[in-house]
Amino acid sequence: QVQLVESGGGLVQAGGSLRLSCAASGRTFSIYAMGWFRQASGKEREFVAAISRDGGRTAYADSVKGRFTISRDNAENTMYLQMNSLKPEDTAVYYCAARQGVIIIRRAAYNYWGQGTQVTVSS
Repeated sequence: QVQLVESGGGLVQAGGSLRLSCAASGRTFSIYAMGWFRQASGKEREFVAAISRDGGRTAYADSVKGRFTISRDNAENTMYLQMNSLKPEDTAVYYCAARQGVIIIRRAAYNYWGQGTQVTVSS
């Protein structure tokens, strides 16, 4: 198992930037593909970005391509989401997720989840 803790959320003005972090426990971080998901009020949780076990492959939702960058540092057991040019529609609770194996974007494929961190983008 792996435990995940997100940090870095907050309130930011439209056009600004935030950097989210996801810290994982244990020494087996490198066996997990990782992902970021978000859930806005009244909406279903949706895929944002994912990264393979070694960081060699990434995937992004169309809505964030060119603005968000996912990365990981396996030596530090940490995954990041750099969020630039933020828009009000990016407002949501952002969740870190992990699964054993290859990169995938389907939410149900992830069986480990953090508690989430709130990102609010004002106009």
